[in-house]
Amino acid sequence: MAQGEVLAFEEYVRTRQEALLRSARRLVPDPVDAQDLLQTALARTYGRWDGIADKRLADAYLRRVMINTRTEWWRARKLDEVPTEQLPERCVDDSAEQCADRALLMDVLKVLAPKQRSVVVLRHWEQMTTEETAEALGMSAGTVKSTLHRALARLREELVSREREACALEREERERCAA
Repeated sequence: MAQGEVLAFEEYVRTRQEALLRSARRLVPDPVDAQDLLQTALARTYGRWDGIADKRLADAYLRRVMINTRTEWWRARKLDEVPTEQLPERCVDDSAEQCADRALLMDVLKVLAPKQRSVVVLRHWEQMTTEETAEALGMSAGTVKSTLHRALARLREELVSREREACALEREERERCAA
C-alpha cells in the first residue's frame, strides 16, 4: 500500500474510531469482544483499503466486515452452555432505569439469530434506511423488511415471556413471605 493510502487509513481510523466502536458494541454484548471485533475488522480492511474507490463508503464496508467477522465467530463458538429450568437472577449494578433497560435490551438481543440481530442493529441503532441496510448486508430490501418484522416479533415474545417469569417469581416470593 502506498504511503498516502496508509496515512489516509490512519486518518480514517482516528476520526471514525468512536462511531465504529459503538457499532461493534451493538453487534456483540461484551465491550472487550467489541474492541476485538473492531480491531479484527480494521486489520482486514487495512489490506483492502486501496481497493475502496469511494472512501465515503468506508463505514459501510467496515460494518459489513464486522458483521461477517461476528458471524464467523458465532459459527465457530464452542457450545458449552447448559440449559436450565430457570434463568439466574440478573444483577444490575447501576440502579438507573435507563441502564437497566439497556442491559435488558442487550440481553434480549441474544435470542436473535445473527442475521436478525444485524438487521435490528443497523435499522434501529445505526438509523440506516431499509435500502442502506439491504446494501450493507447484501440482501434485498424485502428480505430486510421481513427479517426485521420477524426479529421484532421475536423480541416482543421474549420480553413478554420474561415479564411473565418475573411476575410468577414475585408472586411466589409474596406467598412465601405470607406463609
